[in-house]
Amino acid sequence: MLHALLTFVPVAALLTVTPGVSTALVVRSAARDGQRAARVIILGNSLAIFAWAVLAAIGVAAVVAASAEAYAVVKLVGAAVLIVLGLQALLRHREAEEPAPVERGTHLRDGLVTGLANPKLGVFFAALFPQFVPEGAPLLPMALAMAATIVAMDLAYFSTLAWLVARARHAFVEGAWGRRVERLTGVVLVGLGLRLALEER
Repeated sequence: MLHALLTFVPVAALLTVTPGVSTALVVRSAARDGQRAARVIILGNSLAIFAWAVLAAIGVAAVVAASAEAYAVVKLVGAAVLIVLGLQALLRHREAEEPAPVERGTHLRDGLVTGLANPKLGVFFAALFPQFVPEGAPLLPMALAMAATIVAMDLAYFSTLAWLVARARHAFVEGAWGRRVERLTGVVLVGLGLRLALEER
């Protein structure tokens, strides 16, 4: 089991550093509401990763990966979530000169829901998970160990990213810059949502 996890580490690292929804959400929350808010986003995303790991162990992720209908449903839900978050960011900056703080529960929800509604996590666990499970090894402990590896990578990488963005926050993203960051991340999220909705499997 240890050897399998060590083999999995480079895959987990690549998954973490590849830009995507989590990157956009962490940057937005760190720039808008600070480092603590970004950590809550990371926590929500981590919970979603563990949830997908459990679903992989009991076979649900494999169903999502194998069934065109199930994949399409999760994909469209995920796309809708991203587009809504993006539109909220695009519209919110018009409501006030300075962005209003967002409650922590909202950050947790955003991180959790976008992670759960990401069909690529399901496909990832369904496609790669079996390749790293030693013959005869229990599925659930192995899935949770792999999820913990990804989460550890995410915590290190995204916490560092959030720290860097938060450090630059006062110098670069207050006032007009803050509204520009809000618009930019809104556009990115809408774009990711549209790409997810339109892409083929």
